[in-house]
Amino acid sequence: MAADAGGPLSPAMRQRYGMDRNRWPARAAAALALLVYVAALGYIALQVTDRPIEARLLVWQQPQPDRVDITFEVRKPEGLAVTCVLRAQDGDRVDLGYAQTDLAAAPGYVQQTYRMRVIGPAGGIEILGCGPQGEPQRVPPPAFPPGVVPPDQPWTDG
Repeated sequence: MAADAGGPLSPAMRQRYGMDRNRWPARAAAALALLVYVAALGYIALQVTDRPIEARLLVWQQPQPDRVDITFEVRKPEGLAVTCVLRAQDGDRVDLGYAQTDLAAAPGYVQQTYRMRVIGPAGGIEILGCGPQGEPQRVPPPAFPPGVVPPDQPWTDG
């Protein structure tokens, strides 16, 4: 007995188990889903890697118990005003100082020294992020211990 061109199953078995169905709609739907997935990944990658504003900590020192001097650089598009968020922490990663500083629309490279008021000896300084002035920053909020009032910024002699 010769098998039909569709394989060793009879036509009734092929129909029962759905082997004679036309598969192009399922393949087209899978290709469309794959295309949407790749497009979404590309968009997310572009958003993550498109960082026209870059900030880097250069040096910091604590000349007084209630003050930290933070020197940092910002590379940005020329003429763009920028807001940077800085934080000082102790060795246990508890905030001692937290500040936002605005950099005026200036050339593409700015080096700034910020005098931050702190509530104790600092163990580390971070630049949490910089962004266009007026836009909300995607940075963590201050993490001072309960009952501790964040110190007023910036540090002044008076």
